[in-house]
Amino acid sequence: MSVNEYDVAIIGAGVTGCAIARQLSQYSVRAVLIDAAEDVAMGASRANSAIVHAGYDCKPGSCEARMNVRGNELFETWCRDLSVPFNRCGSLVIGFDDDDAKTLQDLYERGLANGVPEMKLLSGDEARAVEPSLSPLVTKALWAGSAAITCPYQMTIACAENARDNGVEWRLGARVTSLTREDGCIRVAMGEKSLLARYVVNAAGVYADEISRMLGDDSFTISPRKGEYMLMDRKNTCVRTVVFQTPTKMGKGILVSPTVDGNMFAGPTSVDIADKGDTSVTAEGIAQLTEKSKKSVPGINLRAVITSFAGVRAQPSTGDFIIGISKAEPRLIQAAGICSPGLTSSPAIAEEIVRLIEKAGLSLAPKADYCPTRKAIPEFRHLSREEQAELIERDPRFGRVICRCETITEGEIVEAIRRGARTVDGVKRRTRAGMGRCQGGFCMPRVMEILSRELGAPMTELTKFGGGSRLLTGILKEVDD
Repeated sequence: MSVNEYDVAIIGAGVTGCAIARQLSQYSVRAVLIDAAEDVAMGASRANSAIVHAGYDCKPGSCEARMNVRGNELFETWCRDLSVPFNRCGSLVIGFDDDDAKTLQDLYERGLANGVPEMKLLSGDEARAVEPSLSPLVTKALWAGSAAITCPYQMTIACAENARDNGVEWRLGARVTSLTREDGCIRVAMGEKSLLARYVVNAAGVYADEISRMLGDDSFTISPRKGEYMLMDRKNTCVRTVVFQTPTKMGKGILVSPTVDGNMFAGPTSVDIADKGDTSVTAEGIAQLTEKSKKSVPGINLRAVITSFAGVRAQPSTGDFIIGISKAEPRLIQAAGICSPGLTSSPAIAEEIVRLIEKAGLSLAPKADYCPTRKAIPEFRHLSREEQAELIERDPRFGRVICRCETITEGEIVEAIRRGARTVDGVKRRTRAGMGRCQGGFCMPRVMEILSRELGAPMTELTKFGGGSRLLTGILKEVDD
């Protein structure tokens, strides 16, 4: 096999693609992970609700339902092995009237049909005993004890790193421009560069329909649906569980939730859009978030919002996950239309896709030296005084704090760059430098200096998140008095 020949090419380095890469790396196959962006977790996986859903919302018998419940079962083990934060805090779906009560009963019965454990219908008072911050107008709620929270971009990065450690190659900043059949393989063209793969996995998120059509499969379309969020400073967290309102045909609705990092957020909105790259935040979205979040949790302090952001979800025309071998091309394996609960489902989708690759004809021999674990970057702020002193003794860069809001050290930033961060946001997602109250106002110049030094790149070539997002356009000349 030549340098540009692979058994499997995975298109899309979101949580679905990276989970598939990790699952496939257990076997003696040559695999490559491809994405148009300059880093992993650059689409929906960097801007979603971070909820590990219980599975009561999915239609019984659907692929979504099966993947959700199985994914929830697997998620805690994956997080433990990959050093990703996980908190099984449970969730509440709250109701305010008789119509909501009927919806909650329907969700409860769906959950039973889907095999969801630890569910219970509660009165308003029982719900407030679980979550005291709830509105006094709540009359009924559905409790799901198996629901949890995690960090979606940390999960994605961890899966990608573990896959790479086990032999999967990364090709980032490589937009797929065509797929063509060639000598029993598929040629994957990325501009002027290309590679051959015996099998291709389509995990391209909102662009999965475009990838599918390259090989003649037009059996589905993907529509982008935008969701906006507001994130609060960690000193103003007033909920300890995930709080949903009753869902609508547009999704699970606006929720209020804690994060694994101690913050709290409200969101998402749910708006169908035309532009798959539209992650703008709107006044209308903020107004909706304000109204709906206060309805659930009247005491939420929206003056503590430190940032607002938006993500785009992939809504499939089929109304369900599209997971299977393409009827148009047997070497194309679809992992498309992975909307919510896609994060939760990712470990189960990975299991299923690898099974389908084997069914399609690829022999999978387990690796004797496969390592399922991945160590996270040391989090200086969470270490004991003794552990901090020991780390500084080994590497003095851990004694220099760069991000004061989050207490992130130079040592952590250098390690993030060593693992693949090439942009300011790449460092941010791996270390939280710039995620505090000032949102990088103080630490961004120092992060850029470290990136420039470690990458050997001029400051003017550094970007916030890749592409044309340059932060500097030049250097001011000295001005004479």
